[in-house]
Amino acid sequence: MTSVSLTDTRSAELYRRALQYLPGGVNSPVRAMRAIGRDPVFVERGAGAELVDVDGNRSVDWVCSWGPLILGHAPPAVLDAVTAAAAAGTSFGAPTAAEVDLAQEVCQRMPAVEMLRMTSSGTEATMSAIRLARAATGRDKIVKFAGAYHGHVDGLLADAGSGLATQGIPASPGVPAAAAADTVVVPWNDGAAVAAAVAAHEPAAILVEPYPANMGLVPPAEGFLELLRSQADACGALLVFDEVITGFRVARGGAQDLTGVLPDLTIMGKVLGGGLPAAAYGGRRDLMERIAPAGDVYQAGTLSGNPLAVAAGLATLAALDDAAYLRLAATTEALAHGLRDAAGEVPVQVTSVPGLVGMFFSAEPVCDYADARACDLEAHAAFCRGLLARGVYAPPSPFEAWFPSLAHTTDHVERTVEAAAAAFAAVAAG
Repeated sequence: MTSVSLTDTRSAELYRRALQYLPGGVNSPVRAMRAIGRDPVFVERGAGAELVDVDGNRSVDWVCSWGPLILGHAPPAVLDAVTAAAAAGTSFGAPTAAEVDLAQEVCQRMPAVEMLRMTSSGTEATMSAIRLARAATGRDKIVKFAGAYHGHVDGLLADAGSGLATQGIPASPGVPAAAAADTVVVPWNDGAAVAAAVAAHEPAAILVEPYPANMGLVPPAEGFLELLRSQADACGALLVFDEVITGFRVARGGAQDLTGVLPDLTIMGKVLGGGLPAAAYGGRRDLMERIAPAGDVYQAGTLSGNPLAVAAGLATLAALDDAAYLRLAATTEALAHGLRDAAGEVPVQVTSVPGLVGMFFSAEPVCDYADARACDLEAHAAFCRGLLARGVYAPPSPFEAWFPSLAHTTDHVERTVEAAAAAFAAVAAG
């Protein structure tokens, strides 16, 4: 039986200090672990598929920095590439050959990307792609899906109102009502809602995570992505895939490669930077040539195409060949199957696609954000605390996916399933 002890004296001390200088003691909300009812664990180092925290606890890591670390922590090829790049200079504010190499590699992998522009974050890439969509169509409205997260862009931090297709209302203080009102929020996997939104609002874009992983992993219903493509075509909107998570993770060319549904614009991040801050947006040549200085849609960034991030991205993509994706798919399926078996009589739904796993404490399948919110969130929190105490670091939120990596081995899966079985049993016992 796995251990159920977790020493966190040093983490607790650091958290007390952090609360004095960082809002909530963290630099991104989910790190606070409030969704699972505990204080954050401070990490000291990572190697392969494991983390060691400041108290010396070693854990199997299924978060992997929320997706970028598809090769695991500190892969030698990436470290070597970043070290060599840093020795030549950390930033130039001028073009480099490696930027061209990375852009060419992305365009060769992503079926719908002919040109791209690099940014430093997924939020920045999303903001820029939406600006381009509005410029290209001459329209303002954006259709997005309830529960989908596309970064902290004002207009996309919108909650749904009542009804099938509703104008957004601000989801955060500081978001202007006018900004949220240009966002139309519809339920995921609801074709009727999409048709109603498109007919009523004639949007500039339909913005979608092809495999949403910010409400937990909720795959598209059969034919739903094809419906989005046809709806966008019928109304003259652009179909925009947010592949910040799925890009280069679920397949060599992302979800568009896996599904065969091609968007007009694609947003990328996470794996693209190999663990360093990098993102991009890209698409058809005629659209991308609207971006300054080729065209009239302005966007710029001092650290866009940063040499270190580009080096990490190139080294990461170089390791992601067909054999790598077969291995990743096998690890993903082994984890998903193991979690289902470990649950025993506890009602759970486990979803998966290569490189992503979702788990919901629900007796019924989860098809949209409303279903995800209706799951047993307290049971999920207790389960995550139980995993952490047994040496498994799972996403500390019921609305996030697990991120298998190429560093995860059969042993890591077996250790996780053993810990999960004990954690599930503890949940069942109350």
